[in-house]
Amino acid sequence: MPDHATKAIERERDLLLSILELSRHDAVASFLDEALALIVEVSGARIGYIELRAGRSRDGEPEWSRAHGADGEAVNAIRRSLSTGIIADALAQEKTVETASASSDQRFAMLASVRRLSIQAVLCVPIGRGPAFGVLYLQGAPNGGPFPQEVRRHAELFAHHVAPAAGRLLQEEASRLIDPTLPWRAKLGGAAEVVGRSGAIAEVLKTASLVAPLDLPLLITGPTGSGKTRLAKLIASQGPRGQRPFVAVNCANLPENLVESELFGALPGAHSTATRKIPGKVVAAEGGTLFLDEISELTPAAQAKLLYLVQTGEYMPLGGTQSVRANVRIIAATHADLTAGLQSGRFREDLYYRLRVMPIDIPGLDQRREDIAPLAAFFCGHAAARHGMVQMTLTAAAVRALEFASWPGHVRELENAVEAAVIRAYGDGATNVTAHHVFPNRDHGEKKLGFYDSTRAFQRQLLADALRTHGWNVPAAAEALGVARSHAYAMVRDMNLRRPDPEG
Repeated sequence: MPDHATKAIERERDLLLSILELSRHDAVASFLDEALALIVEVSGARIGYIELRAGRSRDGEPEWSRAHGADGEAVNAIRRSLSTGIIADALAQEKTVETASASSDQRFAMLASVRRLSIQAVLCVPIGRGPAFGVLYLQGAPNGGPFPQEVRRHAELFAHHVAPAAGRLLQEEASRLIDPTLPWRAKLGGAAEVVGRSGAIAEVLKTASLVAPLDLPLLITGPTGSGKTRLAKLIASQGPRGQRPFVAVNCANLPENLVESELFGALPGAHSTATRKIPGKVVAAEGGTLFLDEISELTPAAQAKLLYLVQTGEYMPLGGTQSVRANVRIIAATHADLTAGLQSGRFREDLYYRLRVMPIDIPGLDQRREDIAPLAAFFCGHAAARHGMVQMTLTAAAVRALEFASWPGHVRELENAVEAAVIRAYGDGATNVTAHHVFPNRDHGEKKLGFYDSTRAFQRQLLADALRTHGWNVPAAAEALGVARSHAYAMVRDMNLRRPDPEG
C-alpha cells in the first residue's frame, strides 16, 4: 500500500497534468470554467471564485470571472473583499491570505458581509506576478475547519501554473478587441492579402473562413476596386483545391460572340474563328477554381450554360453534342446590383440563387474608413519593394490626409495614390512620404481653407460637439455620429482634441 507521502505526490502530479490540459483553451471563458471546476474539486471548497483583470470592467464588475457555489450577495461580498481591506493589500503584495474563520478573525470580523454571511475558512491566492492580474478565492473547507496545508499548497501551485496560460489568453483577447479580424485570419493562414482591421472586414473574413474549405459556388459583391479578386484568390487558396489552378476571367472583357467559346471551349468549325479545338477556361481551371469577375455582364446564353455547369458539374462545348464532365469550383463577383438585373430580366434568377448560397459583400472604403491607415501602410511598403526603393513610412499628416480624403475608386484608387506618393518621395530623396507627396496639388500651408481643410474643420467641430454632449464618452459619441469607435479614437488623437480641465 502506498504511504501518505506517495499519495500526496500522486495527487500533486495529477493536479499539474490537469493544469497542463487547461493550456489547450483558446478562449478566456472556457478556460475559467474548467480551471475553477478543477480547483474546487481538488480543494473541496464550498465556494470558489476566480477573477482575471484585463484592465477593463463592466459597471464596476470584472470582465472575466467565474463563481462556484455562490451568487448574488455572496459574490458581491467576495469582490468587495478583493478590492478593499487586508485581502486587497495582500493581493497587491502578491501574498496568500488565509484564515481559519473570517467571522472570528479580527482582520475580517467587523466586515458587515462577514457577519451577515457567517464566513468561515478563507483562502485567497494571487494569480500572476509583477503585478498580479488575477485571484483565486476559496471559502468553506469541507471539514468545517481551516483548509489543510495540502490544499493551500495545491491552490498556490494552481495559481502559479495557470498564470502563463491565463496571461496569454488575456493578451489574445485584448488583441481581438483591437483587431477583430485576428481570429478569422488565423483560420485563413494569416490572410495578408486582405488588409484591414475594421468590424466590416472581420465579417468578410469570418464568412470567408467558413466557405473557404467547402466546395460551394460563391458570389462576392462590392464596389469596383474594393478587393473582390484578392478575396477570391484567398478563398481559392484554402482547402483541397488550394494547389490547383486559379483561372480568372473578366466577363466584361469577353466579346459577346465569343463568350461561350472562351468559357466552355469550342469544337473545330463551331464558329468562324474556331479552326481548331478550343479548350476554354473551364478546362484550364480543372481541379481548381474558375473566378468569373463582373458576372453580371454574361450573355443570357452563357448564363444558361453556367447554370447547367453549377447544377450538374457538366457543360457543353460550343458545337458539341455530348456533355463534358468538369471538376471546378465557381466563384463569381460583381459590382452591379444583381437584384436589379433580376427585375429587368438581364440576369437569371435561378443562377443568382445557385451562386448566392453564402454571399460575401465587401463594403467600400467609405464604410470602413478605419482601414485606410493600415491599407496605406501596406501599399507604401509594397510599392517601395516593387520598385526597388528604400523602405519609407507615411508621416502622420500624410495618413490623416488619406483618411479624410474621398476614395470613389476604393482600395484600388488608394493603392494607386500611395504608389504615386512613394515614387514622388523617392524622387525628392525623402525618407518619409509626406502629405505633399500624397496630394502634390493641394496647398498644405496656412492659407485660406480649401474643400479638404474646410471639411476637416467641420468634422473636428462635429466630433467636439458630440464629445461634449456625451461627457467625453468616445464610444457614445462615435455611435451618435454613426462612425466606428476606432475611427473616432483616431480622429480624437489626430485632431488633437483634449478633454477640458474640470477646474479650468
